[in-house]
Amino acid sequence: MSADTIEHRNEVLLVGRLSATPEQRVLPSGDEITSWRLVVARDQVAGGRPGQDTVDCTAWTARARKAAAAWEAGDVVEVEGALRRRFWKTPASLASRCEIEVSRVRRVAKAAPRQRKP
Repeated sequence: MSADTIEHRNEVLLVGRLSATPEQRVLPSGDEITSWRLVVARDQVAGGRPGQDTVDCTAWTARARKAAAAWEAGDVVEVEGALRRRFWKTPASLASRCEIEVSRVRRVAKAAPRQRKP
Protein backbone atom coordinates (compact mmCIF):
# COMPACT_ATOMS: atom_id res chain seq x y z
CA MET A 1 0.00 0.00 0.00
CA SER A 2 1.18 3.49 -0.72
CA ALA A 3 0.54 6.56 1.40
CA ASP A 4 -1.82 7.82 -1.32
CA THR A 5 -4.16 4.82 -1.06
CA ILE A 6 -4.54 4.67 2.72
CA GLU A 7 -7.75 6.26 3.98
CA HIS A 8 -7.22 8.78 6.77
CA ARG A 9 -9.60 8.62 9.75
CA ASN A 10 -10.28 10.86 12.70
CA GLU A 11 -12.63 8.97 15.01
CA VAL A 12 -12.77 9.18 18.78
CA LEU A 13 -14.84 7.12 21.23
CA LEU A 14 -14.56 7.98 24.92
CA VAL A 15 -16.42 6.90 28.04
CA GLY A 16 -15.83 8.89 31.20
CA ARG A 17 -17.23 10.96 34.05
CA LEU A 18 -18.38 14.57 33.74
CA SER A 19 -16.27 16.87 35.89
CA ALA A 20 -19.05 19.50 36.01
CA THR A 21 -22.45 20.26 34.52
CA PRO A 22 -22.15 21.05 30.77
CA GLU A 23 -22.12 24.76 29.85
CA GLN A 24 -24.19 26.22 27.02
CA ARG A 25 -22.94 29.29 25.14
CA VAL A 26 -23.89 31.40 22.15
CA LEU A 27 -20.89 32.39 20.05
CA PRO A 28 -20.52 35.86 18.47
CA SER A 29 -21.47 34.18 15.18
CA GLY A 30 -24.82 33.20 16.71
CA ASP A 31 -23.96 29.48 16.79
CA GLU A 32 -24.93 27.63 19.95
CA ILE A 33 -22.53 25.15 21.55
CA THR A 34 -22.46 23.02 24.67
CA SER A 35 -19.10 22.22 26.28
CA TRP A 36 -17.95 19.95 29.08
CA ARG A 37 -14.90 18.18 30.45
CA LEU A 38 -14.76 14.42 30.48
CA VAL A 39 -12.52 12.64 33.02
CA VAL A 40 -11.32 9.30 31.64
CA ALA A 41 -9.56 6.91 34.05
CA ARG A 42 -6.28 5.30 32.98
CA ASP A 43 -4.92 1.91 33.90
CA GLN A 44 -2.22 1.77 36.57
CA VAL A 45 0.79 3.91 35.65
CA ALA A 46 4.41 3.80 36.79
CA GLY A 47 4.63 3.89 40.56
CA GLY A 48 1.31 2.08 40.95
CA ARG A 49 -0.84 5.22 40.93
CA PRO A 50 -3.94 5.27 38.77
CA GLY A 51 -4.08 8.23 36.44
CA GLN A 52 -6.72 10.06 34.49
CA ASP A 53 -7.05 12.23 31.43
CA THR A 54 -9.31 15.28 31.26
CA VAL A 55 -10.66 15.93 27.78
CA ASP A 56 -12.57 18.99 26.58
CA CYS A 57 -15.67 18.16 24.50
CA THR A 58 -17.89 20.46 22.43
CA ALA A 59 -21.28 19.66 20.88
CA TRP A 60 -22.46 21.76 17.93
CA THR A 61 -25.48 19.74 16.78
CA ALA A 62 -28.91 20.35 18.29
CA ARG A 63 -29.36 16.68 19.13
CA ALA A 64 -26.08 16.38 21.06
CA ARG A 65 -26.62 19.74 22.81
CA LYS A 66 -30.11 18.69 23.92
CA ALA A 67 -28.84 15.37 25.34
CA ALA A 68 -26.00 17.08 27.22
CA ALA A 69 -28.38 19.64 28.74
CA ALA A 70 -29.87 16.86 30.91
CA TRP A 71 -26.52 15.73 32.33
CA GLU A 72 -25.08 16.49 35.76
CA ALA A 73 -21.61 16.44 37.25
CA GLY A 74 -20.55 12.86 37.95
CA ASP A 75 -22.66 11.27 35.20
CA VAL A 76 -20.83 8.70 33.08
CA VAL A 77 -21.24 9.44 29.39
CA GLU A 78 -20.09 8.09 26.05
CA VAL A 79 -19.05 10.51 23.32
CA GLU A 80 -18.21 9.91 19.68
CA GLY A 81 -16.61 12.49 17.49
CA ALA A 82 -13.38 13.79 16.01
CA LEU A 83 -10.24 15.29 17.52
CA ARG A 84 -9.89 18.97 16.62
CA ARG A 85 -7.21 21.53 17.38
CA ARG A 86 -8.62 25.03 17.91
CA PHE A 87 -6.57 28.20 17.51
CA TRP A 88 -7.30 31.72 18.75
CA LYS A 89 -5.45 34.97 19.37
CA THR A 90 -4.69 36.20 22.86
CA PRO A 91 -3.29 39.65 23.67
CA ALA A 92 0.17 38.07 24.02
CA SER A 93 0.25 35.37 21.33
CA LEU A 94 -1.53 32.65 19.41
CA ALA A 95 -3.03 29.90 21.60
CA SER A 96 -4.36 26.43 20.82
CA ARG A 97 -6.02 23.47 22.46
CA CYS A 98 -7.23 20.04 21.42
CA GLU A 99 -10.83 19.02 22.02
CA ILE A 100 -13.37 16.47 20.86
CA GLU A 101 -15.93 17.81 18.39
CA VAL A 102 -18.84 15.60 19.43
CA SER A 103 -21.17 14.03 16.88
CA ARG A 104 -23.05 11.52 19.10
CA VAL A 105 -23.55 11.25 22.85
CA ARG A 106 -25.35 9.13 25.40
CA ARG A 107 -25.48 8.89 29.18
CA VAL A 108 -24.25 5.51 30.36
CA ALA A 109 -24.98 5.99 34.09
CA LYS A 110 -26.31 8.77 36.31
CA ALA A 111 -24.09 10.19 39.02
CA ALA A 112 -24.29 8.44 42.38
CA PRO A 113 -26.45 10.39 44.85
CA ARG A 114 -24.45 12.50 47.27
CA GLN A 115 -24.38 11.30 50.85
CA ARG A 116 -25.56 13.81 53.45
CA LYS A 117 -23.31 14.42 56.42
CA PRO A 118 -25.01 13.68 59.76
